[in-house]
Amino acid sequence: MSSIAGARLRAQRLTGKPFGDAIEAVGGLCAVQSQDYPAAKWALAQRLEAVTDAALDDLYDRGAILRTHVLRPTWHFVLPEDVRWLLRLTGPRVMAGAAGRLRQLEIDRDVIARARAAWHAALAGGRSMTRPELGGALVAAGISPEGQRLLYVLMALELEGFLTSGPRRGKLLTWALLDERAPASGSLEPEDPLHELAGRYFRCHGPAQLQDFAWWSGLTLAEARKGIVRAGADLASRSIDGKDYWHDPDLDWRPAAESVVNLLPNFDEYTVGYRDRSALLHADYPFRPELFSFSSILSNIVTAGGELRGAWRKVATARGAHLEVRPLAPLGGAVRAGVIKAARRFGLFLGRDVGLAWIQSNGHVSGPS
Repeated sequence: MSSIAGARLRAQRLTGKPFGDAIEAVGGLCAVQSQDYPAAKWALAQRLEAVTDAALDDLYDRGAILRTHVLRPTWHFVLPEDVRWLLRLTGPRVMAGAAGRLRQLEIDRDVIARARAAWHAALAGGRSMTRPELGGALVAAGISPEGQRLLYVLMALELEGFLTSGPRRGKLLTWALLDERAPASGSLEPEDPLHELAGRYFRCHGPAQLQDFAWWSGLTLAEARKGIVRAGADLASRSIDGKDYWHDPDLDWRPAAESVVNLLPNFDEYTVGYRDRSALLHADYPFRPELFSFSSILSNIVTAGGELRGAWRKVATARGAHLEVRPLAPLGGAVRAGVIKAARRFGLFLGRDVGLAWIQSNGHVSGPS
């Protein structure tokens, strides 16, 4: 599996040639899962030569990168020129999947229409509002935002292309009108959206299987297969252990060295972008759920050569922060050096001092260093 891991690292620009900037990264990956906003920024940073957390905040605040529900029922970073065709392609399936929960919450077309009118009146003219403020506008319109109602009304109107992300207010996220944040005149409408989506996915996520593309995109297997067929000569394919993989024809399949170490954040595209995540696993480092946040491989992970080696987390300190690393098993010198290098890069990204503490399986702490 190491050749698959190495090839994916290069396709996702986690090693080799990085993307030129954050705009190119989001456009290349097409959509970057971002319900964890700070984690998603670090995911982008690892695919670039050098960028700071503050610089990515600035791009986001200016609307050069948007955050909205698309593909699956969660938030993703997308580019303004891509948002509308992606919503038209994937939004109806997300809404269909949410229909049962919407009924449970007594959110029908009338509620959504009234919410749309209330929020248009509150946001028109370039204004933006935090989630609590949007909830207050619903209350004023006689709509209860209690429980999950606010979240699901927000999701429905994002998927409709009515709302999108606005500039941050301090550390709070806001929402704004999509037509004001990203006028339709700047949208890119591909001739064949299925072709476009399949091509972008496999070029920057491949080698990947049909089931991976269907999971990531939220499309049915039939729609995903149609996208692969339409992408045609733009993609190459290879069969490995009886499984068919599609990828960029020019992809470098060499295994990545152990010294290629990444501290991947929650829901990084390298993990969440595939249904079959077996290429992440190393025979000598079996997965131990108790070491990982929410017991999942989709949490903060340490990889070496694209394969799982442990978990990590950021801990705030008086000086700044330190990283706690929990290896699955003792790490060799090259991997430990790679972790130290990755931690330093994380500190440069944050613009603060970042120490490093190693947490052994017996709970012993060495460091921070």
